Amino acid sequence: MNDSPLQVRLEGCVAILTLSAPERRNALSTEMRHELLAQLRLLSANDDVRALVLTGAAGHFCSGGDVSQMAAPGQARDIVMGGRRLEILHDCIRLMVGGPKPVVAAVEGIAFGAGMSFAMACDWVVAAEDARFGAAFGKVGLMPDCGLLWTLPRRVGEAVARDVLLTARVVSAPQAKSLGMVDEVVEPGQALAAALKKCAEYAVVAPRSAAAVKAVLARAPNSLNDLLQMEADLQQSLRQSVDHEEGRRAFSEKRAPVFIGR
Repeated sequence: MNDSPLQVRLEGCVAILTLSAPERRNALSTEMRHELLAQLRLLSANDDVRALVLTGAAGHFCSGGDVSQMAAPGQARDIVMGGRRLEILHDCIRLMVGGPKPVVAAVEGIAFGAGMSFAMACDWVVAAEDARFGAAFGKVGLMPDCGLLWTLPRRVGEAVARDVLLTARVVSAPQAKSLGMVDEVVEPGQALAAALKKCAEYAVVAPRSAAAVKAVLARAPNSLNDLLQMEADLQQSLRQSVDHEEGRRAFSEKRAPVFIGR
Protein backbone atom coordinates (compact mmCIF):
# COMPACT_ATOMS: atom_id res chain seq x y z
CA MET A 1 0.00 0.00 0.00
CA ASN A 2 1.33 3.45 -0.96
CA ASP A 3 1.10 5.69 2.09
CA SER A 4 2.89 8.63 0.49
CA PRO A 5 1.31 12.03 1.22
CA LEU A 6 1.33 12.69 -2.51
CA GLN A 7 -0.19 10.24 -4.98
CA VAL A 8 0.77 10.60 -8.65
CA ARG A 9 -0.76 8.78 -11.59
CA LEU A 10 -0.79 9.29 -15.33
CA GLU A 11 -3.95 9.30 -17.40
CA GLY A 12 -2.83 9.57 -20.98
CA CYS A 13 -0.73 12.70 -21.27
CA VAL A 14 -2.09 14.16 -18.01
CA ALA A 15 -0.44 13.73 -14.61
CA ILE A 16 -2.80 13.76 -11.63
CA LEU A 17 -1.21 14.86 -8.36
CA THR A 18 -3.35 14.07 -5.32
CA LEU A 19 -2.56 15.58 -1.94
CA SER A 20 -3.17 12.66 0.39
CA ALA A 21 -3.41 13.18 4.14
CA PRO A 22 -7.15 12.55 4.65
CA GLU A 23 -6.98 12.61 8.44
CA ARG A 24 -5.79 16.25 8.25
CA ARG A 25 -7.85 17.20 5.21
CA ASN A 26 -4.69 17.09 3.11
CA ALA A 27 -2.75 19.64 5.12
CA LEU A 28 0.69 20.46 3.73
CA SER A 29 3.19 18.59 5.88
CA THR A 30 6.92 19.02 5.33
CA GLU A 31 7.08 15.62 3.63
CA MET A 32 4.17 16.50 1.33
CA ARG A 33 5.84 19.78 0.36
CA HIS A 34 9.09 18.06 -0.55
CA GLU A 35 7.31 15.38 -2.57
CA LEU A 36 5.13 17.88 -4.39
CA LEU A 37 8.14 20.00 -5.37
CA ALA A 38 10.07 16.94 -6.53
CA GLN A 39 7.16 15.75 -8.68
CA LEU A 40 6.52 19.19 -10.17
CA ARG A 41 10.18 19.34 -11.20
CA LEU A 42 10.11 15.86 -12.71
CA LEU A 43 6.83 16.38 -14.55
CA SER A 44 7.85 19.80 -15.84
CA ALA A 45 10.77 18.12 -17.61
CA ASN A 46 8.71 15.18 -18.91
CA ASP A 47 7.89 15.68 -22.60
CA ASP A 48 5.20 12.99 -22.44
CA VAL A 49 3.17 15.02 -19.92
CA ARG A 50 1.14 17.82 -21.44
CA ALA A 51 -0.86 19.05 -18.43
CA LEU A 52 -1.20 18.56 -14.67
CA VAL A 53 -4.18 18.22 -12.36
CA LEU A 54 -3.81 19.12 -8.69
CA THR A 55 -6.47 17.67 -6.39
CA GLY A 56 -6.97 16.27 -2.90
CA ALA A 57 -7.98 12.92 -1.43
CA ALA A 58 -11.13 11.94 0.44
CA GLY A 59 -13.39 14.80 -0.56
CA HIS A 60 -11.18 17.78 0.29
CA PHE A 61 -8.61 19.80 -1.64
CA CYS A 62 -6.28 21.14 1.07
CA SER A 63 -6.73 22.68 4.52
CA GLY A 64 -3.49 24.67 4.36
CA GLY A 65 -0.38 24.24 6.48
CA ASP A 66 -0.11 21.22 8.76
CA VAL A 67 -0.86 22.63 12.22
CA SER A 68 0.39 19.42 13.86
CA GLN A 69 3.92 20.28 12.70
CA MET A 70 3.84 23.80 14.08
CA ALA A 71 5.08 24.71 17.56
CA ALA A 72 2.33 24.71 20.16
CA PRO A 73 1.23 28.11 21.52
CA GLY A 74 3.81 29.30 24.03
CA GLN A 75 6.60 27.10 22.67
CA ALA A 76 9.70 28.45 20.95
CA ARG A 77 9.46 28.48 17.14
CA ASP A 78 12.22 27.61 14.72
CA ILE A 79 12.15 30.69 12.49
CA VAL A 80 14.77 29.31 10.13
CA MET A 81 12.83 26.07 9.61
CA GLY A 82 9.61 28.04 9.14
CA GLY A 83 11.28 30.07 6.42
CA ARG A 84 12.57 26.94 4.71
CA ARG A 85 9.12 25.34 4.75
CA LEU A 86 7.76 28.45 3.04
CA GLU A 87 10.59 28.42 0.49
CA ILE A 88 9.57 24.92 -0.60
CA LEU A 89 6.02 26.11 -1.24
CA HIS A 90 7.37 29.15 -3.11
CA ASP A 91 9.30 26.85 -5.44
CA CYS A 92 6.07 24.88 -6.02
CA ILE A 93 4.17 28.07 -6.83
CA ARG A 94 6.85 29.19 -9.28
CA LEU A 95 6.53 25.93 -11.18
CA MET A 96 2.74 26.02 -11.14
CA VAL A 97 2.41 29.64 -12.27
CA GLY A 98 5.39 30.01 -14.57
CA GLY A 99 6.36 26.41 -15.34
CA PRO A 100 5.87 24.85 -18.77
CA LYS A 101 2.77 22.73 -18.08
CA PRO A 102 -0.82 23.96 -17.77
CA VAL A 103 -2.13 23.16 -14.29
CA VAL A 104 -5.79 22.60 -13.43
CA ALA A 105 -7.13 22.54 -9.86
CA ALA A 106 -9.90 20.04 -9.11
CA VAL A 107 -11.39 21.29 -5.84
CA GLU A 108 -13.75 19.28 -3.68
CA GLY A 109 -14.52 20.25 -0.10
CA ILE A 110 -12.27 22.92 1.41
CA ALA A 111 -9.41 24.93 -0.05
CA PHE A 112 -8.22 26.95 2.93
CA GLY A 113 -5.05 28.92 3.60
CA ALA A 114 -2.22 27.66 1.42
CA GLY A 115 -4.79 25.34 -0.15
CA MET A 116 -6.62 28.36 -1.55
CA SER A 117 -3.27 29.82 -2.62
CA PHE A 118 -2.48 26.63 -4.54
CA ALA A 119 -5.84 26.65 -6.27
CA MET A 120 -5.46 30.30 -7.29
CA ALA A 121 -2.00 29.52 -8.74
CA CYS A 122 -3.53 27.10 -11.25
CA ASP A 123 -4.40 28.06 -14.81
CA TRP A 124 -7.97 26.77 -14.48
CA VAL A 125 -9.98 26.08 -11.33
CA VAL A 126 -12.82 23.56 -11.26
CA ALA A 127 -14.81 23.42 -8.02
CA ALA A 128 -17.63 21.26 -6.76
CA GLU A 129 -20.80 23.15 -5.86
CA ASP A 130 -20.24 22.54 -2.16
CA ALA A 131 -16.54 23.51 -2.18
CA ARG A 132 -15.38 26.40 -0.01
CA PHE A 133 -12.42 28.74 -0.21
CA GLY A 134 -10.86 30.73 2.62
CA ALA A 135 -7.69 32.65 3.43
CA ALA A 136 -7.92 33.40 7.15
CA PHE A 137 -4.24 34.30 7.57
CA GLY A 138 -5.18 37.59 9.23
CA LYS A 139 -7.09 35.75 11.95
CA VAL A 140 -3.85 34.17 13.17
CA GLY A 141 -1.73 37.29 12.76
CA LEU A 142 -0.15 36.39 9.42
CA MET A 143 -0.41 37.60 5.82
CA PRO A 144 -1.61 35.56 2.83
CA ASP A 145 1.26 33.54 1.41
CA CYS A 146 2.16 31.13 -1.38
CA GLY A 147 1.76 33.95 -3.89
CA LEU A 148 -1.91 34.65 -3.13
CA LEU A 149 -1.34 38.42 -3.15
CA TRP A 150 -0.09 38.01 -6.73
CA THR A 151 -2.49 35.39 -8.09
CA LEU A 152 -5.82 36.45 -6.56
CA PRO A 153 -5.84 40.07 -7.85
CA ARG A 154 -5.08 38.75 -11.32
CA ARG A 155 -8.15 36.56 -11.13
CA VAL A 156 -10.67 38.88 -9.50
CA GLY A 157 -9.19 42.39 -9.64
CA GLU A 158 -7.53 44.27 -6.82
CA ALA A 159 -10.68 45.63 -5.15
CA VAL A 160 -12.32 42.21 -4.80
CA ALA A 161 -9.03 40.62 -3.73
CA ARG A 162 -8.61 43.25 -1.01
CA ASP A 163 -12.10 42.57 0.30
CA VAL A 164 -11.75 38.77 0.30
CA LEU A 165 -8.36 38.88 2.02
CA LEU A 166 -9.01 41.71 4.48
CA THR A 167 -12.28 40.16 5.68
CA ALA A 168 -10.74 36.66 5.70
CA ARG A 169 -14.19 35.31 4.91
CA VAL A 170 -15.10 31.88 3.57
CA VAL A 171 -16.31 31.97 -0.04
CA SER A 172 -18.63 29.29 -1.42
CA ALA A 173 -17.98 27.81 -4.86
CA PRO A 174 -20.92 29.64 -6.50
CA GLN A 175 -19.74 32.92 -4.96
CA ALA A 176 -16.19 32.19 -6.05
CA LYS A 177 -17.43 31.61 -9.61
CA SER A 178 -19.25 34.93 -9.65
CA LEU A 179 -16.13 36.72 -8.37
CA GLY A 180 -13.80 35.03 -10.86
CA MET A 181 -11.90 32.92 -8.34
CA VAL A 182 -13.31 29.75 -9.90
CA ASP A 183 -13.66 29.07 -13.62
CA GLU A 184 -16.10 26.17 -13.55
CA VAL A 185 -18.56 24.79 -10.98
CA VAL A 186 -19.68 21.19 -11.21
CA GLU A 187 -21.69 18.71 -9.16
CA PRO A 188 -19.99 17.26 -6.07
CA GLY A 189 -17.65 14.44 -7.00
CA GLN A 190 -17.22 15.64 -10.59
CA ALA A 191 -14.32 18.11 -10.21
CA LEU A 192 -11.62 15.69 -11.33
CA ALA A 193 -13.54 14.56 -14.40
CA ALA A 194 -14.09 18.18 -15.43
CA ALA A 195 -10.42 18.98 -14.80
CA LEU A 196 -9.33 16.13 -17.07
CA LYS A 197 -11.65 17.40 -19.78
CA LYS A 198 -10.03 20.83 -19.59
CA CYS A 199 -6.57 19.22 -19.75
CA ALA A 200 -7.58 17.52 -23.00
CA GLU A 201 -8.25 20.99 -24.43
CA TYR A 202 -4.82 22.21 -23.31
CA ALA A 203 -3.13 19.17 -24.84
CA VAL A 204 -3.92 20.28 -28.40
CA VAL A 205 -1.67 23.35 -28.05
CA ALA A 206 2.03 23.08 -28.89
CA PRO A 207 3.87 22.45 -25.59
CA ARG A 208 6.53 25.11 -26.19
CA SER A 209 3.82 27.63 -27.04
CA ALA A 210 2.01 26.91 -23.78
CA ALA A 211 5.29 27.14 -21.87
CA ALA A 212 6.07 30.53 -23.43
CA VAL A 213 2.63 31.91 -22.59
CA LYS A 214 2.98 30.86 -18.95
CA ALA A 215 6.53 32.19 -18.66
CA VAL A 216 5.56 35.63 -19.95
CA LEU A 217 2.38 35.90 -17.88
CA ALA A 218 4.36 35.04 -14.73
CA ARG A 219 6.58 38.09 -15.30
CA ALA A 220 4.04 40.78 -16.12
CA PRO A 221 2.94 43.29 -15.05
CA ASN A 222 4.74 42.66 -11.73
CA SER A 223 7.27 39.95 -11.05
CA LEU A 224 6.05 36.91 -9.14
CA ASN A 225 9.58 36.51 -7.77
CA ASP A 226 9.54 40.05 -6.39
CA LEU A 227 6.21 39.36 -4.66
CA LEU A 228 7.43 36.07 -3.23
CA GLN A 229 10.56 37.71 -1.83
CA MET A 230 8.54 40.47 -0.16
CA GLU A 231 6.16 37.84 1.19
CA ALA A 232 9.03 35.80 2.67
CA ASP A 233 10.52 38.85 4.38
CA LEU A 234 7.24 40.11 5.83
CA GLN A 235 5.92 36.70 6.86
CA GLN A 236 9.09 36.01 8.86
CA SER A 237 8.53 39.22 10.80
CA LEU A 238 4.87 38.40 11.39
CA ARG A 239 5.71 34.92 12.64
CA GLN A 240 7.58 36.55 15.51
CA SER A 241 4.76 38.92 16.45
CA VAL A 242 2.70 38.90 19.62
CA ASP A 243 -0.49 38.86 17.55
CA HIS A 244 0.56 35.70 15.69
CA GLU A 245 1.18 33.97 19.01
CA GLU A 246 -2.26 35.10 20.19
CA GLY A 247 -3.85 33.96 16.91
CA ARG A 248 -2.29 30.51 17.19
CA ARG A 249 -3.31 30.21 20.83
CA ALA A 250 -6.89 31.31 20.07
CA PHE A 251 -7.08 28.84 17.18
CA SER A 252 -5.91 26.04 19.46
CA GLU A 253 -8.37 27.06 22.19
CA LYS A 254 -11.24 27.55 19.69
CA ARG A 255 -11.95 31.14 20.70
CA ALA A 256 -11.84 34.56 19.06
CA PRO A 257 -8.36 36.13 19.14
CA VAL A 258 -7.67 39.43 20.88
CA PHE A 259 -5.09 41.31 18.82
CA ILE A 260 -3.07 44.25 20.17
CA GLY A 261 -1.09 45.27 17.09
CA ARG A 262 2.29 44.01 18.26
